[in-house]
Amino acid sequence: MDEIFQNIGSKLTLSQRIERKLEGAIREKKLTVGSKLPTEREMCESFGVSRTALREALRRLSARGLINIQKGSGMYVSEINIEDAIETLNLYYDLKFDKNLLAQIVEVRCLFEPEIARLAALNRTDEDLAELTENLLEFESCDPDNTQMEADLDNKFHLTIAKASLNPIVQVTMEPIYSLLPRMRNFIYGNVDGEKEYTLKSHQSQLDAIREKDGDKAYDIMKMHLERTREIFDKYLNLGIV
Repeated sequence: MDEIFQNIGSKLTLSQRIERKLEGAIREKKLTVGSKLPTEREMCESFGVSRTALREALRRLSARGLINIQKGSGMYVSEINIEDAIETLNLYYDLKFDKNLLAQIVEVRCLFEPEIARLAALNRTDEDLAELTENLLEFESCDPDNTQMEADLDNKFHLTIAKASLNPIVQVTMEPIYSLLPRMRNFIYGNVDGEKEYTLKSHQSQLDAIREKDGDKAYDIMKMHLERTREIFDKYLNLGIV
């Protein structure tokens, strides 16, 4: 560890240099998950910096989730998990939510989801099938006036397909996008007659293809589903509704 905790110098803002130094050590796994950092006094001496500069760097590292400061115990390197990454993207999309983001989301879904559906058909488990089947039954019996519940179930259906792909990168990429589906559905589809019936039919076809492990069929059904989504979005965008 001696090569990590060396005199920082003073060419740049000290707190930024400390932050970069510690982040680099974490990225390079010189500081491993769960490892305890030296005390503030020890790091100040090693880096040759003031406690104020060190604390500012540690505060930013903690805010970013890279370290965990436990009062009375010390500072530890945090474990970055899939939930942390998803939560960060959720916040980003929430803050950026507008018609431009909607257009980008629709485009990304058209690009990725047909292939995700293909993967899900090939890799799905019996548990995935059971979850998708239950989701479809809940959607069908949902009160037509409860549009929020319908939107949440729509989100869950697509998320379950993403998880069934067995690719964790797919989940990290798509779950924050799917979290926007309830808002998108309320924003766009509230004016579309027969939307629930169409969604039920499309989801049932998708489930059948996944059950049959027919990747090509799952791809085609999802592609058709999303092309319709794009057409509806473009229509309402041109009308100024979106």
